[in-house]
Amino acid sequence: MSGTDQAETGECRDTTPGADDADGAAEGTASEGTAYERGAVRADRAGRGTAGDDPPDPAPDRTGGDAGGAGAADAGDRRAAPSPRPSAAGANNPDTAHPAPTPHSSAAEANNADTAHPAPTSRPPAAGANDAGDPPATPSPHPPAVAHQPPEDIRTLHRAGRIAADYPRVRRLLAGLDAAGLAHAGRLLATVAADDILAAHPDTPTVGVAITGHSTLSALPPAVTAEFARHGLLARTRLTDFDSWVFALSDPASPLHSDNPDLVLCVLDPHIVLDELPVPWRADDAEAVLRAKTALIGRLVARFVENASGTLVLNTLPLPRGATAQLIDHRSRARLGAAWRDANAALLRLAEKHPRILVVDLDPHLADGVAATEPRLSCYAKAHLSAELLAAYARDIGHIACLTKGRTRKALVVDLDETLWGGILGEDGPDGVEVGIGGGHRAEAFTAFQRVVKQIGAQGVLLAAVSKNDPEPVEAMLTRHPGMTLTADDFVRVTANWRPKHENLLDLAKALNLGVDSFVFVDDSPYERGLVRHELPDVAVVDIDREPALHVSALLADGWFDTVALTAEDLGRGALYRDELARADFLHSFDSLDDYLGELGVTVSVSAVRDRDVARIAQITQRTNQFNLTTERLQQADVLDRLDDPAHLVLAIRAADRFGDNGLVGAVFTRRTEDGVHIDNFLLSCRVFSRGIEQTVLASLLRYAKNTGSAAVTGAYRSSAKNGNVSGFYARNGFSAVDHTDDTATRLWRHDLADIAEQPQHVSATADFARAPRPDPRDTR
Repeated sequence: MSGTDQAETGECRDTTPGADDADGAAEGTASEGTAYERGAVRADRAGRGTAGDDPPDPAPDRTGGDAGGAGAADAGDRRAAPSPRPSAAGANNPDTAHPAPTPHSSAAEANNADTAHPAPTSRPPAAGANDAGDPPATPSPHPPAVAHQPPEDIRTLHRAGRIAADYPRVRRLLAGLDAAGLAHAGRLLATVAADDILAAHPDTPTVGVAITGHSTLSALPPAVTAEFARHGLLARTRLTDFDSWVFALSDPASPLHSDNPDLVLCVLDPHIVLDELPVPWRADDAEAVLRAKTALIGRLVARFVENASGTLVLNTLPLPRGATAQLIDHRSRARLGAAWRDANAALLRLAEKHPRILVVDLDPHLADGVAATEPRLSCYAKAHLSAELLAAYARDIGHIACLTKGRTRKALVVDLDETLWGGILGEDGPDGVEVGIGGGHRAEAFTAFQRVVKQIGAQGVLLAAVSKNDPEPVEAMLTRHPGMTLTADDFVRVTANWRPKHENLLDLAKALNLGVDSFVFVDDSPYERGLVRHELPDVAVVDIDREPALHVSALLADGWFDTVALTAEDLGRGALYRDELARADFLHSFDSLDDYLGELGVTVSVSAVRDRDVARIAQITQRTNQFNLTTERLQQADVLDRLDDPAHLVLAIRAADRFGDNGLVGAVFTRRTEDGVHIDNFLLSCRVFSRGIEQTVLASLLRYAKNTGSAAVTGAYRSSAKNGNVSGFYARNGFSAVDHTDDTATRLWRHDLADIAEQPQHVSATADFARAPRPDPRDTR
């Protein structure tokens, strides 16, 4: 926010001590900016609805009752309860109504048509229902719906035919949309061919998704498209024919495999069991069908793993009451329930056996009140999962897609006042804020939120706090308040000052050597959220409001930090980054970088990867963006494939220094060629590069190649949006450029091994390139 903008926001003067001096804000001095920020925050927290409270974002947040904003209302008006007799008009126009499939339409047509399912109307009544005198609604288990009204919404782009041309803007336009708005946007986005978007923006990260299943799934591609777009990804979807899942998974020549998709979604529904029950049936019959289906799925998974390179995503089977209620005795119902859950448990365990398999557990969504089915759509259109459940499933898939493209968030940054505790610390004092067990309902709600934040932090997510407060009372609160679950030791950094929060976030990103797109930001203030959205659109912003009981559900509505498996490095990541900040302070005490490095005591170990390293190596390929020479993302199964191939050698890089062990911080993927060794990729954690580690590892590899008879070492660099800082890595280390490959973004480099540079003197290194014996792959897959 510029100083001029601040000066134009006159309300801050009324609420700021020394407001008469605020005229100088137009000059943009730091102190006057501080005065503005104090005033804005107080006015915002006081709930003043003046124009001056709005963030400079032309698309300010609107919470609660505003959820039915223009865009949402438009979608909502078209979403009447499904009717078996819809109008055919506009059925294929995603910008108009989406009638329910007719009883006469075939399921196969529905899976391949452009039509989408109407949204069910089984959701709880809107908050406005209370305005009509109805009893207060039960608090929703879902985060507060926020209809973010963008200045130029997706419909405008769609009608102007500019979605492809303006695709980089779509992510921001989707931010904050409620479920109905997002569903509507997905239908519009799905009308645009991925090739058209890539023609306009060839660097857009793209995820190939093949979708198959037993029922009508035409609502899923638009939902997946919207969820991917929320994360700046582009979905290239392919939907197989209705009920073709067995053929599609078992036949390597099926269309499911034709595009070598990154993700294959096999959407399972309860009718794969229910449709095969005899009439009449008993629990024994269901138990037999469940056993047969889980065995079939197991065989299909084995077939898929053998023939495909992508990740297969399965899901658990919802158990509809319409099935259990058909059995009138409780003992039979219990037996059916146990058999059904045993089958789901077997599905979930498939992910433990096969690295290429993930299983989405639908039970948590059902427990949160999402309807499993909509009976009319299930009966008439063979759409056996509700559109609402498919939307929740698509959100999970969006986060799996982020995993495949290295877009998982790494840090959770929280506000303090009204976010971690109730009240304003600077005004209420530590004895007046609400937090802690026994401190009242709101206090316990804030404590519950702190427990969840701490739980997330304990799994490798960096925790930081950014608050407009004076630092001393914040420090006292985090170190001495008896009601706090989170303490100062849980955070890699606590920033308490009166600067704009987006500036503090930029400083935090610089200190941690992370991009701001690694951050998830939580704040109760619409002003602060709007400002961060406007200034730092790559930051994921979580909307919470004054109801602390909903903070947890708002934070967990998205799987921002989802990962395939935790590693030992994850569990110690917070300490590693705190050490990193200590290193930064240590650096500032030296006159030169060489003096600093000389005292740092860096040690490096390079060794062939062992089985115990595979999860971490795969994770490094998925999370590392800056020092990633080709940005090739690998799953654990891909790493295992290389370990099994004698032509490949994968190296693990470990590092330590006077501040402690950095752990497994990088990897080098190499393979033998006719005249030497080729480096497929070289990756190093952003925490440790520029300390001589990369030069040390490369020198070790060059010496190893020369000593084992190689004539040369070649390496590839493929440019991406984030690895430009290592574009000269090979040139700086004695490699010469050779011709471009057919891929114009990729450049090859060659080192003739005649003159190998010494490793930096300040680094001590050990190397062990001997491959570990590998078990027979048939015994491990």
